[in-house]
Amino acid sequence: MSRAFVFPGQGSQAVGMGADLAGAFATAREVFGEVDEALKQNLSKLMREGPESDLVLTENAQPALMAVSVAVARILEKDGGKPLSSLATHVAGHSLGEYSALSAAGALTLSDAARLLKLRGQSMQKAVPVGVGAMAALLGIELEPAQEACKEAAQGEVVAVANDNGGGQVVVSGHKEAVERTIEAAKAKGCKRGMLLPVSAPFHCPLMQPAADAMRIALEGVTLMPPRVPLVSNVLASELSDPDSIKQRLVEQVTGLVRWRESVQYMKTRGVEVLVECGTGKVLSGLVKRIDKDMTGMALNTPADIEAFLKTV
Repeated sequence: MSRAFVFPGQGSQAVGMGADLAGAFATAREVFGEVDEALKQNLSKLMREGPESDLVLTENAQPALMAVSVAVARILEKDGGKPLSSLATHVAGHSLGEYSALSAAGALTLSDAARLLKLRGQSMQKAVPVGVGAMAALLGIELEPAQEACKEAAQGEVVAVANDNGGGQVVVSGHKEAVERTIEAAKAKGCKRGMLLPVSAPFHCPLMQPAADAMRIALEGVTLMPPRVPLVSNVLASELSDPDSIKQRLVEQVTGLVRWRESVQYMKTRGVEVLVECGTGKVLSGLVKRIDKDMTGMALNTPADIEAFLKTV
């Protein structure tokens, strides 16, 4: 059975994340310790104990989610004795999860991934003053009508599709008033529901260009190796292995559309039957059936999940 490992994006963070993994596996404790050291910050304590108001800050949530995702992948390899290449034919991550995927696949060191995500979170937050931007989820609408709604609603402001998550779930991002107009325009095109999301900045739209510029500079100073299994890129919705190309796509990803639906469909064409979500939450494994009824999703969040999975491989 052909599998891909997928890694969640922002929104899956919660106080207590990773605590059961750290309690059960020395490997997880090593990962969290390495991330703390790289950031010169006791992030693992914040993950374990909160407060939630600090954990949800983009600059903390992004490396925290990556740390738990990579911990799961490392436990499978070190404690389970299974190299990633024997478990998965591809890796992919939703937005920041792309960094988790690259670290799990040996392309990016854990320390570099943590530092890059800290900077990415800070840069995204600084790019647009709080209150100026917004994001909204549009439910019951597909990509093209959502893009048309953005064009109609822009009125000289910025609004764009940020995530095409599949199953009629599209996220738009941009200036707050333009996003609000897009919700109404989308309803006229059959959107069942539109709701503003509790986020601190309008991710994955052209307003994030200052953050993309910061990431270009930061990535130039980082060594990236070819991943041990191919990465399916958010920006291309196809696979990449060349380090320079991966860096370029990571820069483009900051302002670009996360093509998650197409990425899953691409993996299907490459023979993938099961998406295994590594980390916190079950968002990506939950989306699988809505994208393709023939594919299966499963989430590895807990020690019990990991132990059950290892018995099947």
